[in-house]
Amino acid sequence: MKLVKTLRWFGQKDPITLQEIRQTGATGIVTALHHIPNGEVWHVEEILKTKYVIEEQGLSWEVVESLPVHEEIKKGGADRDRLIENYQQSIRNLGKCGIQTICYNFMPVLDWARTNLHYRLSDGAEAMYFDRTLFAAFDLYILKRPDAELDYSMEEQETATKVFLNFTPEQADELTYNIIVKTQSFIDGAVGEGEKDPKGIFLRLLSEYENIDREQLRKNFAYFLKAVIPVAEESGVRLAVHPDDPPFPLLGLPRIVSIGEDFRWLAETCPSLNNGITFCTGSLGARKDNDIVSLFREFGERVHFLHLRNTMVLENGDFYEAAHLEGGTDMAQVMEAIVQEQMNRSEAGRTDINIPMRPDHGHKLLGDFNREANPGYPLIGRMRGLAELSGLEMGIRHRLAVDSIT
Repeated sequence: MKLVKTLRWFGQKDPITLQEIRQTGATGIVTALHHIPNGEVWHVEEILKTKYVIEEQGLSWEVVESLPVHEEIKKGGADRDRLIENYQQSIRNLGKCGIQTICYNFMPVLDWARTNLHYRLSDGAEAMYFDRTLFAAFDLYILKRPDAELDYSMEEQETATKVFLNFTPEQADELTYNIIVKTQSFIDGAVGEGEKDPKGIFLRLLSEYENIDREQLRKNFAYFLKAVIPVAEESGVRLAVHPDDPPFPLLGLPRIVSIGEDFRWLAETCPSLNNGITFCTGSLGARKDNDIVSLFREFGERVHFLHLRNTMVLENGDFYEAAHLEGGTDMAQVMEAIVQEQMNRSEAGRTDINIPMRPDHGHKLLGDFNREANPGYPLIGRMRGLAELSGLEMGIRHRLAVDSIT
C-alpha cells in the first residue's frame, strides 16, 4: 500500500526532462498530448508514442492531465455532441493503452489565475501570489470587461482605482500577460503566445458566457458526465475533476467545483465511482471556509488523484502558495486521512488502493533560478515538496502501524 509518487511533465517542449524527473524520487508521470488540438480524438498510436517515451526512461504514465473539455461542451454549444463523441473515443483509447486515470476540469475560459508569478518569500525563494485588488484593477481598468463593476463593492472599486492610478504601462502589460497568457498558454490556454490582441480575444471568450450562470453551467456539466461516465466504466477508466482555481467566481464566470456542496452535487448527479475527483488541497485551500480534512473524509472514496500543495490565505483574501507542509492546511491530518482511505479501500476489496499523488506546484529556489520552467513547475522546488510529502507519508504509516499493535 502506497501513494504513487508522480511529477507533471509537459512533453518534449518541457524544459524539465524525464531523466531529471526520474532523479527526484518520482516513479510516475502525469502528462497529456499537448500537441493535439482541444476537441480532437486522441488516437491509440499517439497515446502509445508518449507512453513508450516515458517508459524508456524507467517511468510509468500514471495520469492524464488533462484531457481538455472543449469550451463548446461547457457552453452547451451546437457542436457539443460531436465533441463529446470525440471525448468518449479518447477515453476508450486511453483505456486500451492501460492508462486508467484522467484529470480534467470544467472551468470556463480560465484554468487558473495568479497576479504575481515571482512573489519573494522571506527565505529568498519565489512563490505565486493572487492579489484580489490587483485582479480587480486588471478587470475594471485594463481588461475593461463590460459591467465588471457589478462584481465588486464600492470599497473594492475605490481600492482598485488607487492601485491602477499608480500603474506604469509596463506593469499593466505584465499583469495582463501573467493572467491571460503566461499561466495558461503552456497548458492548452485559450490565448497563446504571440497574439497581437490578447485582451480582445479574451473579452470575446468571456462574452460567450454572459448568458450562462451557475445553474446552466451545472446542467451542461451534467449532460457531459451522463455521456462520458458510462464509457469510462466500460473502458476501466476513472475520471477525476479538478477543483476551480481559485475556488470563487472571477471575471463574471460561474464556478461549480469549489465547495462541499459542489462535490455532493457531482456524486448525486452521477453516482458511479468512475465519476471522481482530483483532490487539490491548494485550490480548495484558497477558501478559508473549506475544511480540507473534512472534505477529504466525506469524498475520499471517489478521489482518484491527489494534488498536494499548501495555500496561505491572508485576512484581505489574498493568497500565496506556501511550502507544502506549511500554509493554512494541516497536511499531516490530510495525509492521515488519505492513508485511512487506502485502508478502507483495501478492506472493501477495491483495486485502486495506490492513489497517484504529485506535489502540485513548488517554490522556485536554488538552481531553479538558473533554468527555465513553466510557472509553478520548477524542478528543485517540486523535488523538495515530493521529499517532504514522502517523509510525512512514511512517518504516518509507521505511527499507524505501531498504534495498531499496541
